[in-house]
Amino acid sequence: MRRKLDQIKKKVKQYSRFKLSQFYNWFLDVWIKTALIVALGMLLYKKDVNFQIGINGFQIASFATLNTQDEIKKLKAMPTIETASYNIFDTDLPKAVFTSIVNQNEQQSQRITWTDNQNLGNSYSNMTYTVGDFATKETTSEFKTKRTKQLEYIKRFLHVAQSEMERFGIPTSITLAQGLLESNVGESRLSIKNNNHFGMKCFSKSCQKGHCSNFTDDSHKDFFRKYQTAWESYRAHSLMLTGKRYRHLLKLPKTDYKGWSKGLKKAGYATDKRYAEKLINLIESLKLYQYDKK
Repeated sequence: MRRKLDQIKKKVKQYSRFKLSQFYNWFLDVWIKTALIVALGMLLYKKDVNFQIGINGFQIASFATLNTQDEIKKLKAMPTIETASYNIFDTDLPKAVFTSIVNQNEQQSQRITWTDNQNLGNSYSNMTYTVGDFATKETTSEFKTKRTKQLEYIKRFLHVAQSEMERFGIPTSITLAQGLLESNVGESRLSIKNNNHFGMKCFSKSCQKGHCSNFTDDSHKDFFRKYQTAWESYRAHSLMLTGKRYRHLLKLPKTDYKGWSKGLKKAGYATDKRYAEKLINLIESLKLYQYDKK
């Protein structure tokens, strides 16, 4: 009898150890999965994990903040001029360089021929204005070609501009209008060779190689910043507008694109006397104000 009891106790112990081992393995598996889900949730909450949208599809590495799968599907369906690669870079994050990044501007520069013989940073040749003494004159066909390029540029950078508005409070319409104007819809020498879409100048007296390069601007030569990607140019623009010189504009409503345009001109963003009017005309003719209501 005693021997049978010992055998029963032994089997109970073996069974208990087996079940305990099963529970331990189950708990470890669930804990790891839970930790990964929580970590991913925190990254998505910070809105610094993004994806890349290119000309023929979807590939990891771009930088418009995406909150839902629906937004990703919409972006995948959007046509763009060429593959747009952006890398993660922020003041509060380490720089993550993706090996899949390609320099699309080298390909684009082969397709664009500049007619002037000067090292002109921007010719503004793709701009269309419909009001005032700065209204452009072009044939219906020319207008259609320019407007198509403008719309393609908007589709290419819309979600980037919206992401910057959400993070920094700068109206999407202002970012897109300045990008259109300052980069000549992405076809200026400055935007193609330097990835500089906002005419960002360099004022450093001790530049390292590759930090900036020289272009003609307003009849004289200036040094302009070089960026690894177009997205870095957009982020640099946001950081500048939230700096001391322009931060007072953040007090304006995001929907007040007229106030922002006039404020940028008054603060000295550009020397063009019609700069504010041109931004306003672009915003209204292209209906960019609709993106400020997000």
